[in-house]
Amino acid sequence: MRSPIVGWLLLAPTLVVLFVFGVLPFLYVLVTGFTEWNAFAADPTARFAGVENYRQLVFDGQFLRSLWNTLRFAFFAVASELVLGYLLAQLFMRNVPFKGFFRTIHTLPLMVAPVAVGATWRLLTIPGLGPLPYYFDSWFGIDYRLGSFVDQAFFTTVVMDVWHWTPLVTLTLLAGLSALPKEPFEQAQIDGANRWQVFWHVTLPMLKPVILTTVFIRMMDALRTVDEVWMLTGGGPGSATRYIGLYIWRVVFPKTDYGYGAAMSLLTLYLTIVLCWLLYAALVARREVARLKSGSA
Repeated sequence: MRSPIVGWLLLAPTLVVLFVFGVLPFLYVLVTGFTEWNAFAADPTARFAGVENYRQLVFDGQFLRSLWNTLRFAFFAVASELVLGYLLAQLFMRNVPFKGFFRTIHTLPLMVAPVAVGATWRLLTIPGLGPLPYYFDSWFGIDYRLGSFVDQAFFTTVVMDVWHWTPLVTLTLLAGLSALPKEPFEQAQIDGANRWQVFWHVTLPMLKPVILTTVFIRMMDALRTVDEVWMLTGGGPGSATRYIGLYIWRVVFPKTDYGYGAAMSLLTLYLTIVLCWLLYAALVARREVARLKSGSA
């Protein structure tokens, strides 16, 4: 029997890296969030401000607006990716011609860096240069200008995120669908269930852990998006696409208000943890209900 000391020695390098690059920065931001600190001011000394930064957040209209925009963006993006990802996963489950080729093409956006994605979509949407404004005008008579119309800018960021991350959702749901047992579906067909009934009562309950895990991952990514939106709209027009990550960037770097930026980062982290905890609680509750049902049966 091996000694536990050997296991801890093997884990030690990983624990050291996590402590240096994870725990220490978090503690630093936690302490900074209770200070008033501008390193480039006439007096760069950090002063203890108590909960003043957090009190200011409650009355900061721009922060609350950016938080609402972020939640709205995350909802539309993740919901769209989930629906499209499931439909594509079902399509890839079938024996269609050139399935391997289309699966390869479908995953290519995952290999593109977020900054490059934002720059590409920026080129696609420039009036007079990009193809999207031209086709929207010639085909639908729509004046497509991200810098002038709030709704266009918002939904373009959603579509860009959907284009970038739907392949990830497709791959996770495809793996989940491939692992489902065939017996429940065969039994449902024998009982005369139609496609909707099979989906609602068989596929969805068994696929729910995979769906919740996928939503868990994508929700965390969507709430902290910065690169793509910054390259595409810069947070405009106005503050329509100034999501919470962009607002924190503007406070920390151009304004160099490190204390207030740290407080916003901690509050955003707390909200992200709460949302993810709710998804995790739903996943655990579902497994507990399934265990109780199988035990009673």
